Amino acid sequence: MTGMARLPRVMLCGDLVWARDEVKQLFYGVADVVNMDSPNRADFLKGLKPGGKYDGTVGIYRHNISADRIGVFDKEIITALAATGTVKWIAHNGAGYDQIDVMECANRGIRVSNTPGAVNDATATTALYLLISCLRHFSLAERSLRAGTWKAPISSGRTHDLTGRTLGILGLGGIGLRLAQLVHAFPMRVIYYSRHKVRNAPEWCEYVGSMESLLKQTDVLSVHAPLRADTVHLVGEKEIRTMKRGGVIINTARGKVIDEGALIRALEDGHLSSVGLDVYPDEPNVNPRLLAFPQNALLPHMGTETQDSQREMEVRALTNLRDFLLEGRGKDLVPEMRR
Repeated sequence: MTGMARLPRVMLCGDLVWARDEVKQLFYGVADVVNMDSPNRADFLKGLKPGGKYDGTVGIYRHNISADRIGVFDKEIITALAATGTVKWIAHNGAGYDQIDVMECANRGIRVSNTPGAVNDATATTALYLLISCLRHFSLAERSLRAGTWKAPISSGRTHDLTGRTLGILGLGGIGLRLAQLVHAFPMRVIYYSRHKVRNAPEWCEYVGSMESLLKQTDVLSVHAPLRADTVHLVGEKEIRTMKRGGVIINTARGKVIDEGALIRALEDGHLSSVGLDVYPDEPNVNPRLLAFPQNALLPHMGTETQDSQREMEVRALTNLRDFLLEGRGKDLVPEMRR
């Protein structure tokens, strides 16, 4: 997109897939849009310098795919952005923003937004699929059918209905609340633990006062905590062993929120009957030990892999960037910057 030289510049750091028409509409007459085309970090950092190809950029739209070329937005990149004196906003596309050093941004006067809400339905339905598949062994059954063994490996003695069982939600944000609404149709009993009781939670969604209480009561634990320094291995050996024997863990948040070693040990000795995972600590690498348990339901980070959600995420991130330009502030500041 081109425009008058006096317009501010915004950078697309990660190609748009679904919102190519919307970006033209959102920024027409508001800003010039430049695509980040650097093949590596060194070229990106050079482009930020005075007279460089990104000189004059005031805000950045960021997608995780840009890390394939320039890496995550760590202290080095944030320092370079701050040194421009112009970059003041990073509009991240995604609910999770662990690839951005948010505290360094805060220290340098750069604000960060994400896209909560846009991911809720797609991620919650992913969690629902994993939950159903783990309790009913549907993933294993499909693999058995495709292998020509019909349902030979399936045993009704190891499968369960959802109705009447207890789902424990760790982190009742938008995704957790949407999952609660979905499983209420069966119905499952829903309990949750968050840092604070959620004011708009329906009455059938029961708040428990501690993580220990949540774990002791739950048949299925669904993890919806963001990845931060204080949530790495939030669910570890102690927490897993506090659950009932034969329990199930679902994770559609971030892989490092769960201690993978403790998870595998619990599968090995039967304390966990199965796990449903869409995220892993070292993506795209998957620990081969997880594949040794055929009852597990494993997906390659499919949470928001729908064109509907991805378009909404792109538009929401771009809108945050436009609102910064027009109003001085986007609407989705990350929690660390609302304090």
